[in-house]
Amino acid sequence: MSKIRRNQPCPCRSGKKYKYCCLPRRQTGLPVAPPRLEQASLLREVEKIQQAAMRLLECCCDTGVFVFFSTKEGDAWVLETTERDAFQAAAAGQPLLPPVQEDAELIEVDWSHAFALRRRSLFLKDHQSGMETELVSAPVPQISAAVRRIEKQYPSDLLRQVHAQTERQAASA
Repeated sequence: MSKIRRNQPCPCRSGKKYKYCCLPRRQTGLPVAPPRLEQASLLREVEKIQQAAMRLLECCCDTGVFVFFSTKEGDAWVLETTERDAFQAAAAGQPLLPPVQEDAELIEVDWSHAFALRRRSLFLKDHQSGMETELVSAPVPQISAAVRRIEKQYPSDLLRQVHAQTERQAASA
């Protein structure tokens, strides 16, 4: 475990700096609050990337198997790395309704596109029309790095287990 510096956020996730939160308790020998475990939420992460798009900020981050990015043009996308699916979260600085249903146990997403990284470019293929377009404004180096980081972090057999089989997939198997 790495050392927590005084000016870093406190690991208990209080939002305070470590020196003003748990450090004094630790120095006096008092019990330290356990870290707060916050349930991951795809919708919460989508909302964050939509806010970046509304401010026309280029941004790229990842959580679990998902990569979130926004462009200076105000577009935002969510990429899922195991099956290379995607959906648009914002267009021209305006948030779009995310096609996501989630509860404590399951996340269901109606993916609209497939994505591919080729020749230092991001290509999106619409599932309905089959048309493929290059998204020239995408921060491709950061997206590529995030995808590589995810693929390195999780074993491939674990990544294959991420998706629950739909009834349609089960019938065709």
